[in-house]
Amino acid sequence: MLADKIELWPTSRLIPYARNPRKNDHAVEQMAAAITEFGFRIPIIAKSTGEVVDGHLRLKAALRLGLETVPVILADDLTPAQIKAFRILANRSATWADWDEDLLRLELEELKLDDFDLALTGFDADELLEIMAGEETTTEGNTDEDAAPEVPVNPVSKPGDVWIMGQHRLLCGDATDPASYDTLLGTERVAMIFQDPPYNVDYANSPKDKLRGTHRPILNDNLGEGFQAFLLAALKPALQRCDGAIYIAMSSSELDTLQSAFRAAGGHWSTFIIWAKNTFTLGRSDYQRQYEPILYGWREGANRHWCGDRDQGDVWEIKKPAKNALHPTQKPVEVPERAIRNSSRPGSLVLDCFGGSGSTLIACERTGRVCRVMELDPKYCDVIVRRWQDWTGQKAQRADDGLLFDELASDQPLEAGMID
Repeated sequence: MLADKIELWPTSRLIPYARNPRKNDHAVEQMAAAITEFGFRIPIIAKSTGEVVDGHLRLKAALRLGLETVPVILADDLTPAQIKAFRILANRSATWADWDEDLLRLELEELKLDDFDLALTGFDADELLEIMAGEETTTEGNTDEDAAPEVPVNPVSKPGDVWIMGQHRLLCGDATDPASYDTLLGTERVAMIFQDPPYNVDYANSPKDKLRGTHRPILNDNLGEGFQAFLLAALKPALQRCDGAIYIAMSSSELDTLQSAFRAAGGHWSTFIIWAKNTFTLGRSDYQRQYEPILYGWREGANRHWCGDRDQGDVWEIKKPAKNALHPTQKPVEVPERAIRNSSRPGSLVLDCFGGSGSTLIACERTGRVCRVMELDPKYCDVIVRRWQDWTGQKAQRADDGLLFDELASDQPLEAGMID
């Protein structure tokens, strides 16, 4: 049976149903914004007594906007039992249908091209990100994902350089300098952080490395008591730019230092993830260490996003790379990739302030994320650029003048070995 007509009623005449089971106070602002944009297109259904049958949220939004009248359809032809049932049905029926995700994405993409505010579609930011991203995929490259180029003697990169690598960016800069984040990110905010800062253990000067002839200094890896101040200076600006999860790898000997600096920088510690390796490195300890811990947390007050399955433990059994001659802490791409898939959506921005050889960048390339990388050592910057070029087959260019990295590359000999 069709409604006879739509009437225009004063809002003061309408009375909310006292036992309305729907809780909607949190959605009033969103509905008010929709009414402002589209007008009051869906009438309120009420009894002639003024009691609302359907449209409680729309009525609250109208009152919030100061509307004096709203369209109303009368439901006096329904029995009291039918009114109770219809009140439930009107809210429940919206959940009956499923979305065709591909068609929905096309509609949203067209709205985005028109600069339309997608929040007015009723989806929140996380839902929109998930819909627009689509399904998780894995991109394969031209080289092994864990292969890193040799280290140049005379690097092309110089402090302050920004390299454009497809949708990714690399800054040759200092992670402890807040200005570096302005240069790399501008006004961007990142969805998550994965980084592997120096461990403060002077790896490059170990007797084993000297005997192997693989001595290569790691910047800021022997700061002694100044290590906590170094971490704090790097973490503060990074956390301020991050809206989600943060992963930080560290030596077990400096976990207390890292945790203290992380909290002082405004971080909320959740747990330590254990990367359990397939082999250990022989040393002088009674027990040979076969793991590396990774701090997992987020900025206090931030709403981190969990995108992975809920059946995962905090011990990750992942094999070490086959070669890591010059850097004992080299991590396989699978380590940052697992974190990235668990804590971000495709298309999300991921920050790594200690780029090393670019494992986080390759993980982002494989998973369809957008990486923002910072690395202090110009030689390591060159390794990151070359590794990305080798893996993707694309060309990096310098942001300030558009020159290609290969055009600027030196023909100087390379130091042999892999790093991270």
